[in-house]
Amino acid sequence: MEKMRNTGLIDAAYVKTYVHKRDRQVHKGNCGKLLIVAGSCGMGGAAVLCARGALRTGAGLVQVSAPQELWPVIHTGVMEATCLSRRTGDWDLKGYQAVAIGPGLGVKDEDKKLIEHILTQYTGTVILDADGLNHLAEDEDLMALAADRGSGYRRSCQLIITPHPGEASRLLGWPTKEIAADRIGAVRALAERLNAVAVLKGAGTLVAVPSGETYTNTTGNPGMATGGSGDVLTGMIAALVGQGLGPLEAACCGVYLHGLAGDLGAGYWGEYSLMASDIADSIALAIRQILEGN
Repeated sequence: MEKMRNTGLIDAAYVKTYVHKRDRQVHKGNCGKLLIVAGSCGMGGAAVLCARGALRTGAGLVQVSAPQELWPVIHTGVMEATCLSRRTGDWDLKGYQAVAIGPGLGVKDEDKKLIEHILTQYTGTVILDADGLNHLAEDEDLMALAADRGSGYRRSCQLIITPHPGEASRLLGWPTKEIAADRIGAVRALAERLNAVAVLKGAGTLVAVPSGETYTNTTGNPGMATGGSGDVLTGMIAALVGQGLGPLEAACCGVYLHGLAGDLGAGYWGEYSLMASDIADSIALAIRQILEGN
């Protein structure tokens, strides 16, 4: 069926359609204000990597909602970001162009309430990753809300999900070996089940929409299989949404630039030694390569 066709590759030409040089008169308010809800005890680095990914991808302003004891870690790891409490009453969701939630979030019950609040109260695009996805897999009502198929509250936002194969297994109830054997089928099932743009990470990262259209990334290398790499990607996609790209375009451009940054980083440090922070630092080189047409 037409619905099931694989629509093509994500390459440099695709990204150049959406990522352009900036107007000389641009200011930070034009470049997107993001809210990142991330980090927990022992997982402060996830919030740092997500924020760094966002800022390196051009976000104008990044605010990180994290437990207060993590604020010194975040301010040290990414000085350009500011911090907010985890109290939803301290957030003005109308002021953000994108919201990312999940990296290092934790699995406490109050974290589920944060997700529910964002899904029902925010009207922009939400990028849900890591522990945010694990909460969905563990709570049928939250899963139904995220998919906008619940009998109670309705989802008010557009949704992008970014699972790795293990998270995809939990969301779908498929064994990981089935995910690996049919990655295109899995990403399409994720997009349909969550009524979202789905990004299935891994070699040849895939992006799908609920109608079944699927895109395959052409960048990346085995060195990117390292802790924190996905946190960087979440921040990158949020930054692109914040700069005006639609959910599908932001996801596709994000995975390409993320993979390209990984390739450039591996070219310097090597695949064995590549770290997530190296990927974040290499985003600048990846974007410059796109803008300069090399």
